[in-house]
Amino acid sequence: MAEKKVRNWRKLFITLVSINLALLLAIVLFIFWPAPSAEEPEQVFIEDEAGAEFTIRSSKSNLNELVNAYIDKLPKLGENIQYTVKFDEQVHLMGTIEAFSSEVPVNIKFEPQVQQNGDIILQATGMSLGLLRLPEDRILQYVSSRVETPEWITIDPKEEQIYIAVTQMNLDSNFRVRAQQIDLANDNISFRIKIPNATLGL
Repeated sequence: MAEKKVRNWRKLFITLVSINLALLLAIVLFIFWPAPSAEEPEQVFIEDEAGAEFTIRSSKSNLNELVNAYIDKLPKLGENIQYTVKFDEQVHLMGTIEAFSSEVPVNIKFEPQVQQNGDIILQATGMSLGLLRLPEDRILQYVSSRVETPEWITIDPKEEQIYIAVTQMNLDSNFRVRAQQIDLANDNISFRIKIPNATLGL
């Protein structure tokens, strides 16, 4: 009987060690495996289309409200991540991820960069995932796997950036949009709106 208990104890011990080793291997692979790179979408220049253009000026508070209203309508993978975007001197992606039956806080800071064609690159300048000290590209990769984005948003963990192809947004009004200036420090934000002639029946 005692020998049987020893065998059972050994089996449990070996099983526990195997699980720990598998978890350790998974964490090591996650940290050191090369981060995948994402191909940026082909740039579109709305100036090439015939139509009238108008400049729209906004503020950080208005952009906050607009972006977060849009985020609320985006599907979440498994509903296991809740996040918001905040604009101050930088762009902040803040939220929580449910992992191991607990909520892990996520905070990523970005510097917006307007591209020549009016698209926007959000270049990460700082990241944190709870108390974990993970490489920054891993944090963005982890967030990317938990968030479903529209086709015109590309998360690139390797370059630690998010490419927002605003020129390729599908708007019900058929208007086209390009960013003109995003100066968060001075609250100077402007976009160009193009109304194609075809939309007006011209």
